[in-house]
Amino acid sequence: MSDKFFFKGRQDARVNHVQSGYQTKANQKPGSKKFPLSLVVTSEERKQEIEAQLAEAKLYGQVTVDTRDGAEESIAALTVLLAKSDTVKVEKVPARNEPCICGSGKKYKKCCG
Repeated sequence: MSDKFFFKGRQDARVNHVQSGYQTKANQKPGSKKFPLSLVVTSEERKQEIEAQLAEAKLYGQVTVDTRDGAEESIAALTVLLAKSDTVKVEKVPARNEPCICGSGKKYKKCCG
């Protein structure tokens, strides 16, 4: 008999993860020594500014100067890495029976909890 009569579910139950858009090479950190940023600027002065920003942020990049008319800067990758915020650490909330953090002297569960 054929599989047509006993078919349950999809024929290809496991979808290929490469074709569906998952990031398969997550260890490629942009701005590292192995994967430097490729940036384009319009003047030598701007190139020196960008190189100073790269050195300050401890990133690696290849900065090229494009002096043609109508040339545009391409530093979006650097801007994204510099604007990335650090991890926010929140103070631990006191337990129910500990003194309240507002300084009232009451237990946390009776005051602010």
